[in-house]
Amino acid sequence: MWGKKKSNSIKVETLVGTAMEIQGDLIFSGGLHVDGKIIGNVIADEDSHSMLVLSDQGQIEGEVRVPFVVLNGQVTGDVYASERVELSRHGQVKGNVYYNLLEMAMGAEVNGNLVHCKDERKLLEYQADSSQAEEKKISHTADEEASSSIT
Repeated sequence: MWGKKKSNSIKVETLVGTAMEIQGDLIFSGGLHVDGKIIGNVIADEDSHSMLVLSDQGQIEGEVRVPFVVLNGQVTGDVYASERVELSRHGQVKGNVYYNLLEMAMGAEVNGNLVHCKDERKLLEYQADSSQAEEKKISHTADEEASSSIT
């Protein structure tokens, strides 16, 4: 009836606790609950119906590529959600949010662009464009460092 929320059928299979910090990319399937800190990209397996839940204590420094995302903590990086993004009242994103469906509570923050994309293929193109731009940036930075060390 009124006020009842539907329960998600995705079970939490992976938990990053408050005292835990992960450095490097995290690739998962199923449900992921983050109370700690991840420095790296958080990526769901392809063709999965995975879900990320970031608690108000959780932090991610890197890209998030997960179909279902619930954010109540802080993400520094772009978020790509082919299905749904829920930004809770303490949720903060310092980056762009690419989404199909978006729910945003009062108090949530996005310091970047909100890009609506119904077509999952188009969303994947945004991801590919972003990855290619980052690779060019890294390559360009490495070339500058190499040329400055030669002189």
